[in-house]
Amino acid sequence: MKDNLKDIEILSTKAQTFLRSAEQVLSSGDYDSCASRCYYAMFSIGQAALLTQGLRSPSHKGVISLFGEHFVKTGVLEGHMGRTLNYAYDTRIVGDYGVDVSVAQDEAEELLNAAQDFVGKVKQYLDKRAQQK
Repeated sequence: MKDNLKDIEILSTKAQTFLRSAEQVLSSGDYDSCASRCYYAMFSIGQAALLTQGLRSPSHKGVISLFGEHFVKTGVLEGHMGRTLNYAYDTRIVGDYGVDVSVAQDEAEELLNAAQDFVGKVKQYLDKRAQQK
């Protein structure tokens, strides 16, 4: 299955947009929304990476699992990136659905830094792959 370059570009652009949104809501003190936007930035760029391998998943856990299997376990990307994506997913769940708990400021700041790193590294992979075509 060939890369769907248009979808990869759309997902990559979404990831950048979600990161900008995360920065904005962090500065306004909305730490739950920051966590959500960080996760969706990582999720979107992760989906883009999967498309380079002809892979898709209809579920969040499926994307996370496939990303770990095809990019982390194979050494294409650093091992911590799988853990970071899982942490972002769990933190997003707290931010989106938590009733008695919410995302703390330091967690949101840490997650934003991790999301920026994650998106940047996957974007480098995508750019390198595009140059090879």
